[in-house]
Amino acid sequence: MTLFVYNWRLKDAGQKIDSAGPLYGVALVAGAAIGGFGAGTLNLYLSGEPGIGRSIVGALAGAILAVELFKRRRGISGSTGLIFVPAFATSVMVGRWGCYFAGLGDETHGTPTGLPWGHDFGDGVMRHPVQLYESFTMALFLVVALVLIGRRDAFFMRNGFYLLVLVYAGQRFLWEFLKPYGTVAGPFNLFHLLCAGLVIYSFVMMARGRAS
Repeated sequence: MTLFVYNWRLKDAGQKIDSAGPLYGVALVAGAAIGGFGAGTLNLYLSGEPGIGRSIVGALAGAILAVELFKRRRGISGSTGLIFVPAFATSVMVGRWGCYFAGLGDETHGTPTGLPWGHDFGDGVMRHPVQLYESFTMALFLVVALVLIGRRDAFFMRNGFYLLVLVYAGQRFLWEFLKPYGTVAGPFNLFHLLCAGLVIYSFVMMARGRAS
């Protein structure tokens, strides 16, 4: 589907990345790897769990930071992320089902709940299926995004990546209150802070676009 959407509507967006050269991809992958493993592992440590962790929101934040630094160094202005919107939303939508079926060992389950849709991940405790909350949210965003891309909506074509970051980080911020992670500031865990930073980034970048 991602390839279809690219050929259908996103070839122009892809050309901007092509003109940036191969180091754009290096920065993207390196930032995502460092952010993903770094934030995931640090969150496990803060939660009193040993091991190496991975985090989608950490990977997103790391990739954004690396690419923005690369763009600043190369003098590239404007958003280059629209091409990644369908792929990222789809990967979260599908990938969170994998996390759901992985059970407690994946460390992405929610806190105990008495709600009727609570799920027993294998220990006899009914918990929030936060993986599915996230999957359904991103599925809805993907549908809206595809409609707006199909219409070549001017605002979305200019700000689609920032809107993706805003929606993803905003919903993750909410679901983090339903996870048993160690906190770092009051009720907020590490991912709360990362998500808040991503929300601010989204608004700042869209405001810059309007001003330019």
